[in-house]
Amino acid sequence: MTKESTYTAKLPGPDGLYDYTPEEDAIWGELYERQMKLLANMACREYLDGVKTLGLRPDKVPQLLDVNRRLNETTGFGVEGVPALIPPSQFYELLSQGKFPLATFLRRREHIDYIEEPDLFHEVFGHCPLLTNQSYANFVRRFGETAVHLGKGYSWHLFRIFWFTVEFGLINTPEGRRCYGAGIVSSPSEAKAAMAGTACEFRPFDLLSVLRTPYRIDIVQPIYYVIDSFADLEAIIDQDIGGMIEKAKSLGDFAPTFEAKAS
Repeated sequence: MTKESTYTAKLPGPDGLYDYTPEEDAIWGELYERQMKLLANMACREYLDGVKTLGLRPDKVPQLLDVNRRLNETTGFGVEGVPALIPPSQFYELLSQGKFPLATFLRRREHIDYIEEPDLFHEVFGHCPLLTNQSYANFVRRFGETAVHLGKGYSWHLFRIFWFTVEFGLINTPEGRRCYGAGIVSSPSEAKAAMAGTACEFRPFDLLSVLRTPYRIDIVQPIYYVIDSFADLEAIIDQDIGGMIEKAKSLGDFAPTFEAKAS
């Protein structure tokens, strides 16, 4: 969240609207239609319902004003446009205020299959639909509040909770295991890998284990943690997070299940 971005954030006009080009509309549409077809039997029902609630559609890049209004009407959450990469302290502060920070640029066509930075598609299509679920929205806000309260010394471990839930979480449903994390639902390769389950490990969500699990951002994930309900997330964040992080630090990290990134 702190290195320099290769993209330039879009700025809104006086009316609060962002000016997206026909090419950006086309890229959004291709991404949207590809993922919606793929996720029909992969994403949890709460996520798919959220796409409908937000009124996302393939013909136009969504406007943040519309997303913000619909979220406010459902769970009281909101969004705020930001540059792609912001300091963790700003990120956590916005979450604690019930505002999800959204990058306002859309990936270029040469990056249509993968972009390491969070772009508008990842942010809106990936993160926002589940913010229409009250338990999930409560969890995200409480996560931000906890991060602000604990401060910088806990930030690194704390983000592992976010990584294995909001970004790469899976949930058990009556139809079987389904994805809900934004990093899965917005990525065809990640969704296919997570649901195939042939080259990864599924673990029931355990807070101490999550806090001891390292990860890499630039690979398909080798480990996914699975919850049983979104109410579970509210219970997780109500634990003594600071005390659990101290315990995780004393026990040390699990051995990585991936190769170290080349420097």
